[in-house]
Amino acid sequence: MSTSKRQMRLGAFIMATGHHIAAWRHPEAQADAGLNIDHYRELAQTAERGKFDLVFVADSPAGWDRAKDPEALRRTAQGAHFEPLTLWAALSQVTKHIGFVATASTTYEDPYLLARRFASLDYISKGRAAWNVVTTGADVSKNFSIAGHPAHADRYERAEEFVDLVKGLWDSYEDDAFIRDKESGVYLDPDKVHLVDHKGKFFSVAGPLNVGRPVQGYPVIVQAGASEPGRELAARTAEMIFTANQTFEDAQEFYSDVKGRLARYGRWPDELLISPGIFPVLGGTEAEAQANYDHIQSLVHPSIAWNILARHYKDIDLSGYSLDDPAPPLPDNTELNKSRLKLVSDLVSRNNLTLRQFYLAVATARGHRTVVGTPEQIADAMQSWFENGAADAFNIMPPILPTALTDFVDQVVPILRKRGLFRNEYEGTTLRENLGLQRPPNGFVVQAGQQQVQAAV
Repeated sequence: MSTSKRQMRLGAFIMATGHHIAAWRHPEAQADAGLNIDHYRELAQTAERGKFDLVFVADSPAGWDRAKDPEALRRTAQGAHFEPLTLWAALSQVTKHIGFVATASTTYEDPYLLARRFASLDYISKGRAAWNVVTTGADVSKNFSIAGHPAHADRYERAEEFVDLVKGLWDSYEDDAFIRDKESGVYLDPDKVHLVDHKGKFFSVAGPLNVGRPVQGYPVIVQAGASEPGRELAARTAEMIFTANQTFEDAQEFYSDVKGRLARYGRWPDELLISPGIFPVLGGTEAEAQANYDHIQSLVHPSIAWNILARHYKDIDLSGYSLDDPAPPLPDNTELNKSRLKLVSDLVSRNNLTLRQFYLAVATARGHRTVVGTPEQIADAMQSWFENGAADAFNIMPPILPTALTDFVDQVVPILRKRGLFRNEYEGTTLRENLGLQRPPNGFVVQAGQQQVQAAV
């Protein structure tokens, strides 16, 4: 048993019917999951029963590239799902401890409205909200009144200003600004209300926000980019980073690199939690786990296989290839999701995959790590990365929902606990407390204190 006091953190990364692209066809899947609130309620409560730190849904502000392919639209179940903040506000009322991570885009959202919605979710959930900051790799600009999809570098420059502005808006009110004294008739101390008066390259916002300072100070800031600008944004602003790594060496390099950037922003290594995704396929024996894996892979329809390939090989004609031909190099001229492109490119070149092997590899978890085995083997794989500088946490990506999450909670979590790697009970009442993250001070208060010190000198 591990004697370390350091505890693993766990998140449940939810894709309506499951992470496998053909999950909805599996007999155990909830086929209408995307718009079934009872399904999501069950998942959130199952994760909370397992003492998970958080549940998370990925999201795009609009659009879905498979809608351009009628055959793909006909045969996949990822086209309709709930808007995440609305979903989490509802589910916070049927849970008590688990945190809720909602994805929101700095490219297609408005800072003031986003700050207001997340502050509201933090109050509604009593301190369990988190914002997954994304710049949105996919071009969904035709659904918004902007002149095309911004370039990768511009999206990240905008994101830095966006996050700073949102934090400033969350600091509009000091923690003790609301006096609410009925006898004196004083409701609010105006001296503790602050305007941001922000005029930047992308935004001009006066403030203040019309919601009090969030319960957690700021909802926990999560980020998922692994490109060079993404790593730098995470080092400067994020408190948890969701990442995709196929190999231990890549995970270790990412962990060391991002943690190594924190010092120049005055931060300590434990102020940023690294959380790789893991797609666990369980079985009572290795043979049973492999059979479960083979079964779900067999559910991928041939037209979906070619759609997967077409999305990765943009502007490349694959009509002369068979699925058993070696996969050609992937295109490298993209302004979209650069880190994911590198991940899958490395996957192809490292393993000399055929086109069939390639689509099967990404049909599971889109490039995240897939582990097939017994509960003990899944726990071994997680423990190895956790104890050797590759992970602080894991984003569990169940292949089929709801059953694969239940199986993980009932079969893998007890092993992690027995090894001393995971909690038996929640440590606090807010997501920050459970993740071991400090509540941030109000930026205006800090600035005023610094000015007083300088004036005294």
